Amino acid sequence: MKTDKKITELLFLVLLLSGIEMHAQLSDIFQNGEDKTTKFKEKKIDKNTTSEEGKDAYRSENRSSTAVAGDSLIFAEDFSAFQPGTTATSFKTNGAATIRMVEGQKGKWMEIGNREIYKFLIPLNYPRRFTLSFDIIAKAEEVKEIAPLSFGFASDNSVHHYDSNIGTYVQLHYYDTDQVYIGSIEPKKFLNTTFDLQPWVNRPLHIVLSVNGERMAVYVDDVNLADEVLFSPTVAKNFYISAPWRYANDSGVLVSNFKVSGFRNRTK
Repeated sequence: MKTDKKITELLFLVLLLSGIEMHAQLSDIFQNGEDKTTKFKEKKIDKNTTSEEGKDAYRSENRSSTAVAGDSLIFAEDFSAFQPGTTATSFKTNGAATIRMVEGQKGKWMEIGNREIYKFLIPLNYPRRFTLSFDIIAKAEEVKEIAPLSFGFASDNSVHHYDSNIGTYVQLHYYDTDQVYIGSIEPKKFLNTTFDLQPWVNRPLHIVLSVNGERMAVYVDDVNLADEVLFSPTVAKNFYISAPWRYANDSGVLVSNFKVSGFRNRTK
């Protein structure tokens, strides 16, 4: 009997130890399974994050490109011939075209008064393909202090009436900080895109309008915001700047360094 009891106790001990070992193995299996699931989830999250970053990089890469400037100068104006406080005679306006110096910036600038429109004094005979570039300084403590500024091409060269978004236009929505409207009255087209305007307060922002027939590409700080058909085939082109309708806290907009250039190789 004692022998049978010892055998029974020994078998029970063996089974107990086997159970403990099996429990440990099962725990390891489940733990490994949980670890793999966690790793899978982490990888999935990382993949999504990488994917979004990739999309942002793709968008950024495809928006950024340098505009090709024309190689044949048609018109240039940097106001170097005018004294500060005098009127720029190369422009016409329904208001004032006063030349100013800007603290911390080189050159001379034409001040854009609120609710005023500006066009070249003498209309230019634009070739089929050309570029028009200039610089803008938004003078303010905050970008939100300036209402939208418009520029583009109108069908006439009159400055009798103030208006914005005339003909083919680009509108910088300073008070929205990053909204840019690009469009045309004829043909009817409207694009709403973004460009962060806040970093460009109190420093020059370079604009290039690259026109090729009925198409116009818009570059802001060498970022291509649009390249669309924005002109009717027979429409006349007269460059204009339409001032913001409101400035707050002594803010303002100034422009300079205008350059219009055609291309010697007209086949492109």
